[in-house]
Formats: sequence, C-alpha cells, structure tokens
Amino acid sequence: PGGIVVLPVGEEINTFTPVQHPADDITSDVITTHFDYHKIEQNLLKLDILGHLDPTVIRMLEDLTGLHATDIPLDDRTVMTIFQNVDALELKEPLFNDLKMGTLGIPEFGTDFAMQMLIDAKPTEFSDLIRISGLSHGTDVWLGNAKDLILSGQATISTAICCRDDIMVYLIIKGLDSEESFTIMERVRKGVVAKGKCKEWPQYVEDMKKHGVPDWYIESCKKIKYMFPKAHAAAYVMMAWRVAYCKVYYPLAYYAAYFTVRTTAFDYETMCQGKDALRARLQDIYNKIDAEKKKDKSIPWASNKEKEMFSDGRSVDEMYCRGYDFLKIDLYKSDARHFQIVDGKLLPPFNSIEGMGDTAAESLQIAAAQRPFLSKTDLRERGKVPKTVVETMER
Repeated sequence: PGGIVVLPVGEEINTFTPVQHPADDITSDVITTHFDYHKIEQNLLKLDILGHLDPTVIRMLEDLTGLHATDIPLDDRTVMTIFQNVDALELKEPLFNDLKMGTLGIPEFGTDFAMQMLIDAKPTEFSDLIRISGLSHGTDVWLGNAKDLILSGQATISTAICCRDDIMVYLIIKGLDSEESFTIMERVRKGVVAKGKCKEWPQYVEDMKKHGVPDWYIESCKKIKYMFPKAHAAAYVMMAWRVAYCKVYYPLAYYAAYFTVRTTAFDYETMCQGKDALRARLQDIYNKIDAEKKKDKSIPWASNKEKEMFSDGRSVDEMYCRGYDFLKIDLYKSDARHFQIVDGKLLPPFNSIEGMGDTAAESLQIAAAQRPFLSKTDLRERGKVPKTVVETMER
C-alpha cells in the first residue's frame, strides 16, 4: 500500500518538489516527495493505493471453486438470510454462546458491533446492507442517531440517513433546489453543521421545513460529523456478498480461504484438536474479556493475542458446528501457508503451528518435497525448524 503522485506527461518530479529516501531507511530504493502532500496538492494528482484483503480472499475462492467472482448473483435469497439469522448454515449444533447471526468472518459484517447493527436494523434487501455499511463507517451517524430513530419507530433502515448521497437525493425529491441540496449534503457530511460552523444553516432549515422535511431528519443532520459515500459502501458490500455466497454454498472453500488470509492467531494445537478442546479455550478467553468489560480484577484480563484467538476461534467453532473437521498436519502434504481441501476436510498448513513463521514453514515444505526425513535431527537441520517447534510438532 502507498500513495502514488502522478505527474503531467513530460514533467519530472523535481519540477515540483525535491525527493528523498525514507528517513528511517536511507538504503531503500523507495523515493518520497520532500514536502507534505498538502503543499503540492493544487498541482498534482495523488492516488491512494490501498492494501485490501478482500480481493485476496476472493481470488483464493475463485481458485478453489472454479467460480468467477463477477458471476456470483447479488440477489440470492438464501445468502440474504445469513444477515438475518443462522438458518442457511445448517448447523448440526448451536454455536458457541448460542450466536444467532451467520455473518462471522464476512468482511464489514463479522464484528459484534456490526452483528448488533444487523439485529437492530433488520435488513431484508441488498440495498439495506449498503445502507448499514454507510452507517457503520460514518461518525455519529448510527449510535445516538439513526439507531435511536429506528428503534423508536420514527425511521426505518430505508428512510434513515445512512450515506452522504441520501441527503442530497432525499432533499431533491422533496423539491429543494438541486444545488442547495448538494451544498446541505456537503456541509452535513463534513461535520460543519455539527461543529456549529455553518452560518447558512438557519436558512437551510427554513427551506427544508417549507418542503415538508420532518424535524427528526433535520435533528439527525445536526449530529453527523462524517458520512460515507454510497458507491464506496456498495463496493464493500458487493465484496462481502461474494464471500457470503461461498460461505453458504462452498463452505470448505470459504473456511480454507478465511483461515489462510484473514486469521491472525490461528493455532493448530488449540483449534484443530476437536470442538471440545477449542470451546474450553474459548470459554477461558471469554471469561477474561467479560472480566475486563466489568472491570473485575479478580481474574487476569485477556491479552491482545488472546482476543485475536477468540475472534478466529469462533469461526473454527462455526465450522465444527456445520459438521466439518480438520485433518492432522502432514509432513509431506501440508502447504507452508495455505489451508487445503483434502477428502472433505481441511488440511492445515505448517505456519498454523505455534512458533512456526512463514519463512520456516516454507523451508520445511521445500525440504519435505526433496526427500523423506530420516530423523527429527534431519527434520530440524534440513527443514530449518527451531528445536522448540519440533517439540511442539512431537506433541
């Protein structure tokens, strides 16, 4: 990821700014502009090239399933249900803590905060999901604003202000001048109104009231500090929907891609020894997280790594509850970094072993492909595996 400055044809960067190597690494071949971008933004175009895990997941899903992402239908009613309940997952037993939502692991909708939004907003259409994405990325748009309006019955997910575009379109439909509607949207979505810095606001309120805009809508506008663009929300939700489609119809491919790309604390010893062992660990971490919420110092609070493990472990529990299982790691068949589908089960990679980094995992895979290991010493030396990891593998 990084920012790229685009020059007019025929110009050199030195026309506009001196350049330098990054201050923390003068040997780097990366060259950056000397000035802060805002000093030269009137003259040049900057593109933010963002890192994004969703396309990586979708590419892996395409490879595993043979699907093409753009062929996945965006109107599948069964896929829509996982944003409402867990029925489409066809669970063989209840999820850990009896979770009622099927969006664990779905980008944008997999956190507890997002799942609570789904429960409160009750989406029934793809467009509702776009609106929820807008709400979750805004500042002071959902909590203390749209959420209260929806729960009190004054608004629904369809009528609340969710994305910045909603304001302009709604005001134009109400009969306000299009330019004024655009200006009101801009003032609201940048937080100018919320900060009390919009001198024209009393005039705008008068115009809105003349055209029948309800008071709750005007009050909602006054609280907003930042709003998400609808096109951005739509792009996010399309990605999330494609992943959700695979979760429903290609579950093993979904879990293989999710565990490979998305998890940060997947631990073979904790997660691949069966549901009971996993749940005992999850319950232990849950108690620590709960103690922290209650400010209870009688038991130690969960570390960041344990919180990440809890998040990853809930998806593993879900996989078990859907009737799927892991194979044991195989010295000669496991990949260094990728989960594989073998005989209707998932084969974990070497880097899922505690203490085994990507580099060591790749060395082990290469050594295993060359010839069989003669002993643990041979494995340690040729595979470049640390002694502590060999002991873990022995367990």
